[in-house]
Amino acid sequence: MGTEAVKTDTHNTASLRLFSLSLRPLTILMLLLLAVQFLLGMVVNLFVQVPSVHPGIGASNYFQGVVQGVAWALVHAPLGLLVHVVAGLLLFLTSLILIGFAIASRRRAWIIVSAIGLIGIMAAGFNGASFMNYGQNFSSLLMSIGFLLAAVAYTIGLSLAR
Repeated sequence: MGTEAVKTDTHNTASLRLFSLSLRPLTILMLLLLAVQFLLGMVVNLFVQVPSVHPGIGASNYFQGVVQGVAWALVHAPLGLLVHVVAGLLLFLTSLILIGFAIASRRRAWIIVSAIGLIGIMAAGFNGASFMNYGQNFSSLLMSIGFLLAAVAYTIGLSLAR
């Protein structure tokens, strides 16, 4: 094996180690963000009145309605809802980074855990937008199930990190 191959192999091993070492802190961040998001959701549920008329409400195309509703919320929503939406977007972005690091680390268990967490985050986000646009309590239930799925998945991830 030439010196170039050894350098490349050492570099790849160092990269894998860096990605692996980043999984635990990112997962802790995800769990903290999920806790904050849960509390923000309770504040929105109890104290924020979502206007009955805004872009995306009752949209015939669900995904277009989600985009319109989230875009409206980022610019015009009451403060509590705005912070809740921003936290949700941060959760989504962080979950994408986490699954990217899991794939880069080549650790199958972490890939599975982070994929399940991402599915939970996406389920919660889409159903949160659905609740905002259609006002159906079932969407709120599905949002909480998505949250729980993500929280359990990331908690399992932390137990794998030991």
